[in-house]
Amino acid sequence: MNKHRFTPLLIAIGTIAGIFIGSFYTKHFSGGRINIINTGTSKVGYLLQLIDNNYVDTVDMNTLIEDAMPQILKELDPHSGYFGPKEAEESVEDLRGSFSGIGVQFTMEQDTVNVMSVIHGGPSERVGILAGDRIVTADTISLVGMDTDSVMKHLKGVKGSKVKLGIKRHGTKDLQYFTVVRGDIPVVSVDAYYMLDEKTGYIRVKNFGEQTYAEMLVALAELNIEGMAQLIVDLRGNRGGYMHIAIQMVNEFLPAGKLIVYTEGRKSPREEFRSDGRGKLPIVVLVDEGSASASEIFAGAVQDNDRGTIVGRRTFGKGLVQQPMEFRDGSVVRLTVARYYTPSGRCIQKPYEKGHDEEYENDLIARYERGEFFSQDSIHQEGEQYQTSIGRIVYGGGGIMPDIFVPEDTTGVTSYYREAVFTGLIRQFAFAYSDENRAKLASLRTSERMEQFLRKENLLEKFAQFAEKRHLRRRNLMLQKSRRLFERNIYGTIIYNVGEMKDYLMFIGKDDPTVIKAREILEEGKSFPVNEE
Repeated sequence: MNKHRFTPLLIAIGTIAGIFIGSFYTKHFSGGRINIINTGTSKVGYLLQLIDNNYVDTVDMNTLIEDAMPQILKELDPHSGYFGPKEAEESVEDLRGSFSGIGVQFTMEQDTVNVMSVIHGGPSERVGILAGDRIVTADTISLVGMDTDSVMKHLKGVKGSKVKLGIKRHGTKDLQYFTVVRGDIPVVSVDAYYMLDEKTGYIRVKNFGEQTYAEMLVALAELNIEGMAQLIVDLRGNRGGYMHIAIQMVNEFLPAGKLIVYTEGRKSPREEFRSDGRGKLPIVVLVDEGSASASEIFAGAVQDNDRGTIVGRRTFGKGLVQQPMEFRDGSVVRLTVARYYTPSGRCIQKPYEKGHDEEYENDLIARYERGEFFSQDSIHQEGEQYQTSIGRIVYGGGGIMPDIFVPEDTTGVTSYYREAVFTGLIRQFAFAYSDENRAKLASLRTSERMEQFLRKENLLEKFAQFAEKRHLRRRNLMLQKSRRLFERNIYGTIIYNVGEMKDYLMFIGKDDPTVIKAREILEEGKSFPVNEE
């Protein structure tokens, strides 16, 4: 037995000797060529070694690798990506149940941080910071002129840490100082729910985060108490999030044994997700070009199972599944490992060409320019045909086409209105008015009472004067032609500044064509699709 004791050591010595001998012959007899197995992975490793050993200038190899990794992943598909430690942390923050901060929502107006709202029970409310306050300094650092991302870095921080804020309050001359102890701030993704009438509930889902399913259950419970018998789920602008959360949520509306979604990839065997039978509530789902990924899983499951009606415009078209893979330094590769398929078998990933991200990213602009937002006839269904559970035809290859198309409303749009929006003058005017009248508006409490008050304030004339002082020439005919749009935008922004998202959506929803169409479908008892053929 002893004679075998040194065998591993002899093998190791022999291997090392072989490497040295190979290196010697490579160096002296190969003319400077690197004789290695000609594989891509070997080439990349040796390229980095060559640069490190021979490049004319000193190279920070870590930086070089960090810069190269996103470029490599970009060659695969539009959704695989690399994130450094900070980027990785920030990219999932909206999907987590909470983050550590001071507990305010703010906007940048005239290079200054303006507090839009103070989170109830949060750190800022506890020390007396109010909506309408301007945050001028954080500790000894001036926040004036900073971009939003830089401001966030100074206001967020480790739970329990302190930050001294210099506040300029409306009606006061000197700065006031408040020391805020940072704490956990909830991230809410079901950001509004209410009853549209005595039996129609409405829920808006901003994204699919860790707590979204629980938030939806709370919303459904409260709406049920109020007498909800039918529901509108608004996924417009919802870019997605966690797939398993979307599966949990749509499961609440499907009968038992229905396929929700399945995933499959080269190294990922087919995995199916089925419902366990919980809901029979009539539902309509609202989507648009901003609805992507998990939103499309939700809408696709409802549509393919003929469980409800999809209303709005064609969705974004993201059908690729990314798996996060973390490095020791906290950086993350999100690698596409599978495609997801709706119950009918369609992958709704829109076409892309590897390495051409710019064209892919500009797809929504291209849709707009060819009129797809305004006419259903402008949408070219070139994908393969599939059938829903009752035999209705649906298409793959580029988003989910709604059952009922609602075009973008352009009635009353003029060049004067468009310039007022794009220059930010409507937002600036609304903020200034909100700031001057915050106490009065807040006392009215409901969006209906605020609207009644605002209609008596002659705001259209006040806006025209405000805009003209800021070099937007007054156009009386265009002002009158766009009156409805101006009032909707100005009133809505003021209501949002003073109230909550719920107040804003309740006001906007009254003449929102997509919401109106959804209500018509429910009122007529037509939320469950039929095969007209």
